[in-house]
Amino acid sequence: MKKRVLHIIFNLNRGGAETMMVSVINELNEYEHVILTLFSGNDFDDELEGCKLICMNIKLRQLLLFPLLAIRMRKIINKINPDLIHTHLIWPTIIARIARPRSIPLVTTIHTFPSQQVDYQHWYFRWLDKITYRLHPSVIIAVAKGALQEYFTVLNVNPGKNYLLYTFVDINKFKPNNKRQHNDNVLKLVSVGALRYQKNHDFLIRVFERLKNMPISIDIYGKGPLEDELRKAIEKSRVNIRLMGQKKNIRDLLSDYDIFIMPSHYEGFSLAVLEAMAMKIPLLLSDIPSFHEQCEDTALYFPTNDTKPLTQLLLEIANDKSRLNKLSEDAYVRVLKYFTLEHHLEGLRKIYSTEIKK
Repeated sequence: MKKRVLHIIFNLNRGGAETMMVSVINELNEYEHVILTLFSGNDFDDELEGCKLICMNIKLRQLLLFPLLAIRMRKIINKINPDLIHTHLIWPTIIARIARPRSIPLVTTIHTFPSQQVDYQHWYFRWLDKITYRLHPSVIIAVAKGALQEYFTVLNVNPGKNYLLYTFVDINKFKPNNKRQHNDNVLKLVSVGALRYQKNHDFLIRVFERLKNMPISIDIYGKGPLEDELRKAIEKSRVNIRLMGQKKNIRDLLSDYDIFIMPSHYEGFSLAVLEAMAMKIPLLLSDIPSFHEQCEDTALYFPTNDTKPLTQLLLEIANDKSRLNKLSEDAYVRVLKYFTLEHHLEGLRKIYSTEIKK
């Protein structure tokens, strides 16, 4: 009989953590999988076959009543009777730590740098994470070295059992264009990510205000709470930026572009960046630690506290696109060496096997 794994996450709206979880579930066929979400929303209907989905269907304000949510979750856990619980993101983890029976091992994946998360700016949130970790510890998996180190530093707790397990791409699903023909007339940029504060899309608008008369464009794929605000800013400034909405086949669209750009304030270990690397799209990234860990010298970096450096960099590239070729090739080699689905599955199988046997 297959061992049963219960995955707990906010919802199944398409994002890096959700995409990674679904990809893993579809490959770990030796386990039976159940997904429990706190909130409604599912962009993966056609990608999860044979996996039971349960939604607690709570409202955002109900998170303040997390002890009561833990009681509800405990009843669900007892009914499912999993051999292991795997949580993603902090609120689901805090509630699950309180809810889960001690006899069931709990594994938690940290998807971003804690010091850079908005929630962690509040003392009470750090306290909640800290006290639940001390009283009901979970095995920590982090998608980046920096995120793993920061987690225990920010909480000021002694590290328990923990693992580094990088985010990944399924390289078999990507067909990089080895003979990309750059459009000589227009430098076409693409950005992929939810339209929220973290992604810092308004910075791109300010940069493109300086490039209005230049043959440089950018298409942004994604949806989110800042969509209306960004659309109004784009229309007001009349910059060469388009909001393209969310697309399921984004990897098929990437080959139409010269450069992938991401100006994020913070990231964990970006799946969108890995997908661009796998498609051999040259990368322009904000100068933050997680991007350096992810790409090292296979990307070009820019600060986000001043629009001039990125403006100048784009003008230089527009005049000489050939400098991008080696970057894209080196990035592709780096993905093959460190960040494939096979790498991730090998590590996760070891963790599951170790914890379930305890």
